[in-house]
Amino acid sequence: MDFFIISGMSGAGKSRAASILEDLGFYCVDNMPPELIPKFAEMCIAANSRFSHVALVTDIRAGHDFSTLFEALDSLKTLNCNYKILYFEASTEVIIKRYKETRRRHPLFCEGTAIEKTIETEIEMLSGIRARANYVIDTSSLTSVALKNRLLEFLENNELRDHSMIINVVSFGFKYGVPTDSDLIFDVRFLPNPYYDLTLRNKTGLDSDVYDYVMKWQQTNDFLKHLYKFVDFLIPNYIEEGKTTLNISIGCTGGKHRSVALTECLGNHISELGYKTAKLHRDVQR
Repeated sequence: MDFFIISGMSGAGKSRAASILEDLGFYCVDNMPPELIPKFAEMCIAANSRFSHVALVTDIRAGHDFSTLFEALDSLKTLNCNYKILYFEASTEVIIKRYKETRRRHPLFCEGTAIEKTIETEIEMLSGIRARANYVIDTSSLTSVALKNRLLEFLENNELRDHSMIINVVSFGFKYGVPTDSDLIFDVRFLPNPYYDLTLRNKTGLDSDVYDYVMKWQQTNDFLKHLYKFVDFLIPNYIEEGKTTLNISIGCTGGKHRSVALTECLGNHISELGYKTAKLHRDVQR
């Protein structure tokens, strides 16, 4: 089980890290009171695979006394719950800049106290949890993509680490408009149209005879060969760039025949590569 305790300085990127982990399939809880951590861990263990990837954010907002957090962490050991502590920090200059941009108050804000002194106080209060951290991550100069790549390095689950993107392959009809969330769009109206075969007109690309009709043409096979090569190149690069969802849309005139058959082909191909894939047929029932 991936069980992360996320802590660190206010404004250092803990919430951003939790959002990234949530996109990767983690169950995340922000501002978790330390006293509840052991009970939550017990629930996760009892649920087996349902909560196999968990990240809990706990920091100075839960209170100034970190003894309860240390007691909670000791309780996790008695539960045989293997956890990792991710500690986030950033330079004082960067923290101040981030608070100015968001216009939020530091949790330790006290009227009449300089923000630099407040940050210094927080660093001192967090020194104990920082000393126990498995990983210390300085986000001062990290982009969101770089932060995600750092987090992926810590995952024990190879599937999450290597195939962290969800790929949707969608068939559609141009007559009904292009899907607005498309990342890649392929127009297959150049292929012979089953619509003009009266025995196939009222069927869809999910029917074997329509599928076979679409696949029997040389231009279809040539197109798929180039499409597979193109997609095989793009997907790893999108993952490297930090993209979590990729929407590939394939369109024909009505979205019932050619686009449906080719969506099935491409979806199966991507799935066979080991990526999380969903095949959707937006207009097949129109």
